[in-house]
Amino acid sequence: MKKIITGFHAIDEILRAEKIKIEKEKNRKPSLEIFYSKEGPRVKKILEAARKLNLKVEKKDNQFLDSITKTLPEQLRDHRGIVLVTEAENQKKGMSIDEFFAKLAEKDSGFVVILDSVTDPHNTGSIIRSADQFGIDGIIVPENKSAGGFEIISKVSAGALAWVPFVEVTNLVRTVERLKKEGFWIYGADAGGKALSDLTFPKKTVLIMGSEGRGMSRLVEETCDEIVSIPTKGKLDSLNVSVAAGILLYEISRKKEV
Repeated sequence: MKKIITGFHAIDEILRAEKIKIEKEKNRKPSLEIFYSKEGPRVKKILEAARKLNLKVEKKDNQFLDSITKTLPEQLRDHRGIVLVTEAENQKKGMSIDEFFAKLAEKDSGFVVILDSVTDPHNTGSIIRSADQFGIDGIIVPENKSAGGFEIISKVSAGALAWVPFVEVTNLVRTVERLKKEGFWIYGADAGGKALSDLTFPKKTVLIMGSEGRGMSRLVEETCDEIVSIPTKGKLDSLNVSVAAGILLYEISRKKEV
C-alpha cells in the first residue's frame, strides 16, 4: 500500500528530511516517487531536489494525478500538478512508541507534547509547526481520537511533520505513566490552573493539550502533576488550542531547565 502526499510545502519538507536520512545512511534506498503533470516554478524546484536524491520522477497527465488522489480526503485532492508517493510502512503511523522512548533515553532532558483528542487537523498542523520551531522532541496523539492520518496532518502542517517525531498510541494514560517512570513531569493546560508566569519547568517536561471543546479527558487530567493556564484579560472563554499551544511552547521552552 502506498501513501499519497500533496501540497508544495509538505513535499518540500519530506524531500529535505529524506536528504538528511540519505546523508546519514549511505546505503539507504530511495522509497519516494514523484509524479507531475506540469512544470511551474514550484514544481521545477521540487523536481530538481528529487532528481538530486535519485528519486523516481515521472511525468503524467492530470487525469492520472486525479485518479491517484481521488481517494484522499477532499481537502487533499488539489495536487496542483505534483504528487509524492511513499511506502505506507514508512509513514503510516510515524514513529512507534518504543522507538520514541529509545530516542528520549539518549538525552538527559526532553520536551514532549500530548494532544488529547484534538480533532481539527488545522489545529494539529499549527501545533506541529510550533513544535518544530521550539525544538519539541515529539507529538503524541491517541489513535482513535485525533485529527486524521499522515497525509492530512503532513499537508496542514506545511511539511513540519517531516521534522517532528509523531507517535500514535492506543492508550494515552498508559503512555503518560510510562513518561513519568522515565522522569518526566506532566503539565496539563486548562483554564483555572496555576499561572504560567508563576512556574518554572524541569528538564523533562510533558505538556498535554486537551480537545477543542471539552479539554482533557478526566483520566488524562488525573495523571497531571500540575495544571497550567495562560493569564488572560479577554471576555471570551478561552484561546484557540493551537494559539494556546504556541504561547505555552514558547514560555515553557524559555523557562525550562536545560
